[in-house]
Amino acid sequence: MSDDIAVIDCTRCEELCASRSRIVNGVGPDDADLLFVGEAPGENEDEQGEPFVGRSGDVLDDALRDRGLARRDIRITNCVRCRPPENRDPTTDELANCREYLEREIDAVDPEVVVTLGKVPSEHLLERSVAVTKEAGELYDARIAGAPRRVLVCVHPAATLYDPSQRETFGAALDEAVALIDDDGEGQSRLGDF
Repeated sequence: MSDDIAVIDCTRCEELCASRSRIVNGVGPDDADLLFVGEAPGENEDEQGEPFVGRSGDVLDDALRDRGLARRDIRITNCVRCRPPENRDPTTDELANCREYLEREIDAVDPEVVVTLGKVPSEHLLERSVAVTKEAGELYDARIAGAPRRVLVCVHPAATLYDPSQRETFGAALDEAVALIDDDGEGQSRLGDF
């Protein structure tokens, strides 16, 4: 992982520092066309040191594979790099404290599309209220780290576990993300022969 992307040590959020076992940095290529952004590490992520592992990660991995991609083809990170206590939502201050790290990562990776997984990252990056279920699959222009970015709203993979009716919404948003990088001509490395 590039040194300018990894967060090695941070003590900005006292409560998160006390609840984490490690800082969970993003994983995947430093030049990925798709960068997925979640909310914050959960228990499994905190234990393993990687975002989106466990059941939500399995849902995401399966959905990517169904579209000819693998986890190694995308970059995945979180708005906040430390696990909030009891898996609560990160506070406004915690999101603000970690924003510099997220912006630095987005800037370094320079993805074709940033895919927000759930309400917190969608609202954090678009800087407005977002009705995720209604807006899933919608593409927006946003200014992040001083640069124009394309942000695609998506429901969180966990939503499909708790509400099976969200599977179609989740899948359609991922279809849109893949179509966007395919339409760019350069395209993501695809797994047509796996």
